[in-house]
This record gives sequence, C-alpha cells and structure tokens, in this order.
Amino acid sequence: MNDQDHDWTIEAKTSLLDLKFNEVWAYRDLLWLLVRRDFVSFYKQTILGPLWFFIQPLFTTIIFTFIFGNLAGISTDGLPKPLFYMAGITAWNYFADCLNKTSSVFKDNAGIFSKVYFPRLIMPLSIVVSNLVRFGVQMLLFLTLVAYYYFSGANFHPSWAILLFPMIVVLMALLGLGAGMIISALTTKYRDLAFLIGFGVQLLMYATTVIYPLSTALEKYPKYSWIIEYNPMTPVIETFRYGFLGEGSFSWGSLGYATTVTALLLVFGIVIFNKVERNFVDTV
Repeated sequence: MNDQDHDWTIEAKTSLLDLKFNEVWAYRDLLWLLVRRDFVSFYKQTILGPLWFFIQPLFTTIIFTFIFGNLAGISTDGLPKPLFYMAGITAWNYFADCLNKTSSVFKDNAGIFSKVYFPRLIMPLSIVVSNLVRFGVQMLLFLTLVAYYYFSGANFHPSWAILLFPMIVVLMALLGLGAGMIISALTTKYRDLAFLIGFGVQLLMYATTVIYPLSTALEKYPKYSWIIEYNPMTPVIETFRYGFLGEGSFSWGSLGYATTVTALLLVFGIVIFNKVERNFVDTV
C-alpha cells in the first residue's frame, strides 16, 4: 500500500519537538464543536445565563473600589477607581480562566481521551477560544465604563498603545495556555498540585498590578518590587491600561520580556503535554 492510500500513519514513537500542528488543523471542526459545548453546557441550567459574564467583574470592581481604593487608599495613578480596577480585572480574568481550566484538562476529560483518538491539544485550545467569548462580553462592559467616564469629563486619554490590544489578548491566551498545559501534565503524576492551583492563582493576582499600579510598588516596596516586575502578566496589564486609559508603566523591554517568557512556556507546555498524553490514562 502506498502512503497516498491513507490519511494518517500511526507510529510507535515521535519526536518531542513534533508539535502536531497539522493534525490540529485537520481537526479544526472538532475545535469549534468543543467551544460550543463548553459555552452551552456551562450556562444551560443557570437562571441568569450569560449575564454572569457581567455580574462577576462588576461586583469584583465594586468590592475592590471599596476595600483597596477607599479603605486602604491605594493609588490608582489618578484614574477613576472603578475604571482602574475594571481594566485589571478584565485582563486578569481571561488569563486566570485559561490557566485554571487548562490546568485540569487531563483530569476533566479522561473519559473522552480513553475512548477516541484526536489531537489532545485540541482540548486546551478549545478552552482558550471559548473563554474569548466571556472576555469579549467583559470587554464590552469595560468599554461602556470607559465611555461613561470619558463623556463625564474624567481625566484620562487613550494612547497609541491601544493598537497593541490584539497582541495583548494573544499574550494572555498563550501565557495561560502554556502554563496550564505544564500544570495539567504534572498533575497526572503529582495530584497535590491540583489543590494548589485555586488559591495559587489567587495569590498570583496580588503579585500582579491588578489592584495597584507598578509605580506604587516601585515607590513603596523597592526591595520586593522585582517580584512584581518579573511577573510576565505585569507588563501585559500595564500595557492594557496604558493603551485604553493613558496611564501605566509601559516599555518595549518589559513587553518583549513578557513575550519571550510566553513563547518559552508555550513551547515547553506543548512538548510536555504531548509527551504525557501518550500514557496519562494509566495514571489519571
């Protein structure tokens, strides 16, 4: 039989650097089916449905404004407090959702993985794409708030960096995807990691400039500010704010650093994910 007579060749071993992008593209229809499944199944039996997309960031913004803005008096670089916190929450939520849901992809889909073959990378990719819907809705809420404060005469002005918005979205998605795949692969062997993810991501938020600007961290805690600076999500959120609100610690060097870290985590995540998926059914 010639190679032209069949679509796929099943081999005993493949290279670790074989990222199987050709197979992923061939199964792109399955990707969209999984995206639709995630969206429908999550909100099918809820009373408010997609309104939860608005409720969560809105209530979080109110709480942050009251606790961190009013009680703690943390600086917002002169920006209206709700606008400052909404910007950080909108960006952080997308990254955190991608990371949290991708980190349990092996455990959550063990039944499907053990019954039928398809490129396993499709599953975490579907999570990233389906979360884009939620992010898009929350961006509409954020832009509505921006328009309200802008026409109310608030002192902020969007900058040229708003053109970097597509790049920022890609960085958030790929950073969450790469880190999530690494954690998902590790949790098949080290179950304790699954218990750390929930509050670990929450703690990581406080090491990112979601509730305070980078300028405040550099001024008040110069000894420990390097932890925040070297968090790859910090340049992403700062650029997001700088683009839409005109305030933030933007630099090409920091954005380049975040891009490099994201690329490394993504490649390493895909490699370790592809390695573990060969025999994870025996350990999950």
